[in-house]
Amino acid sequence: MAKTALITGASQGIGACIAKTLAAEGYNIAINCRGEQELENGGKQTAEACRAFGVEAECFLCDVSDFTACETMTKAVKERFGSIDVLVNNAGITRDGLLARMSEAQFDAVTNVNYKSVFNMMRHVSGVMMRQRSGHIINISSVAGIYGNAGQMNYAAAKAGIIGMTKTAAKELGSRNITVNAVAPGFVQTPMTDVLDEAYKKAIIDRIALKRFGQPEDIANAVAFLASDRASYITGQVLEVSGCMSM
Repeated sequence: MAKTALITGASQGIGACIAKTLAAEGYNIAINCRGEQELENGGKQTAEACRAFGVEAECFLCDVSDFTACETMTKAVKERFGSIDVLVNNAGITRDGLLARMSEAQFDAVTNVNYKSVFNMMRHVSGVMMRQRSGHIINISSVAGIYGNAGQMNYAAAKAGIIGMTKTAAKELGSRNITVNAVAPGFVQTPMTDVLDEAYKKAIIDRIALKRFGQPEDIANAVAFLASDRASYITGQVLEVSGCMSM
């Protein structure tokens, strides 16, 4: 029976690329979309692209900041595919602002989606994996969670928190043959970064040893490795995929 990967925030960008990369490696794909808009503006297309590799793919609507909704989605994915072998916690948003002007609403919105969702999904999916006595969890953190980033107090806090949860879950779940790792991307070329001012993009590239932005495939390939049996003895680690970026 084919293995199943559940990817949150997989309707576009890095999440969609991860879904297609894992589909190419033979995984059935459960694509999480936050709502109907994400489903129509990327989710369905991502599922179709995954099916082109000869696997099954289906979209599941869920606001991953909602604990109960995550439980419901986990049960639905398990019922649909029979197992959940890989969980990729990729869902994320930004609400940037300097500390002196950041509102409570900005802080809470980002931490709920980027941070609490990771707990929600690991809490429910780990139960499935423990009963299977196998599984791989990959959490998408960020270089901002390692080094900090001015104007992103909320985002950096959430991504740093993910690292702490990753290391803790790795220790708790290792005896059940479940690995838990994090990938920390640097600047990746996506529609979000395409709108940045050219001077700002040049300043960023000047701080990257490889002198270019990463591509979504760079992150997806790292995730695919950590999801594979080739990484069966790697757990509790943070893999920075940034082209050697100094913050």
